[in-house]
Amino acid sequence: MEMTNLAKIKASKPINELLNFSLINIDKPSGPTSFQVSQHVKKALGLTKTSHFGTLDPMVSGILPIGLNRACRLSDYFMHKNKVYVGIMRLHEPVSSTDLEAVIKKFLGTIKQLPPVRSRVKRAVREREINSFIMREQEGTDVLFETEVQAGTYIRKLIHDIGQEIGGAHMLELRRIQAGIFKEPGITLYEFDKAVEAWKRGDESFLRGILIPAPEALMQILPVAEIRETSIKQLLTGKPLMEHDLQRKGEVAERFIVVNEDRFIGVYKKAVEEYIIARPEFVFN
Repeated sequence: MEMTNLAKIKASKPINELLNFSLINIDKPSGPTSFQVSQHVKKALGLTKTSHFGTLDPMVSGILPIGLNRACRLSDYFMHKNKVYVGIMRLHEPVSSTDLEAVIKKFLGTIKQLPPVRSRVKRAVREREINSFIMREQEGTDVLFETEVQAGTYIRKLIHDIGQEIGGAHMLELRRIQAGIFKEPGITLYEFDKAVEAWKRGDESFLRGILIPAPEALMQILPVAEIRETSIKQLLTGKPLMEHDLQRKGEVAERFIVVNEDRFIGVYKKAVEEYIIARPEFVFN
């Protein structure tokens, strides 16, 4: 299944089918919780379920992918990816850019981080990867920075820990500009509401344009294996994948999606068993 075919599918599928298995790349404003934004999308679209893929603190803005209905079950495939943030760090006393950069270098690579007291996770020291931390601009004690980190890294705590080395620092503003494959520009809540209003008036073009079909998103992170048409019925009941089900024999990836032409079947994980080459993790039946 190529991206060009997916574009045709998105254009031709009934809007209700898309709403049942798509994602929206929301640009969350500062103020509401991630859950409140997710619930707003759910209520506006009249869905059974929505789920955000990666929590943002209320005062943090930026990219917040939201799964719709059955796409909620795909959260694990998207949540545990690197995140990119831009923000403003306020130093508690003047520090030269040279000295600050020297301290920041200590926090690149693998660090140990204790989640903040108010976090929802167990407070235990854990390792996280800081891929980059770039000072974009410094004006007095305010530093504009951009950082790419492993999922689950607390930026506020990272800024605090950097500050411990230089007389103190705290995070003034923060915005997430990328979460895995989801990047700026996202869809603002104003744009989303306008798309929903138009849809309810009979013009679905705006809403259709902001929906990301789940197979399209999965194809950006997982390889694809195509199966024979004769195998579809059994695979949709949860049957393990055999080599004779594949259109082309060969080595399969550790995790991959299965399709038949323009039909998405599911996500499979490689198995090392006699006759069985993979077992389903998610089947779209």
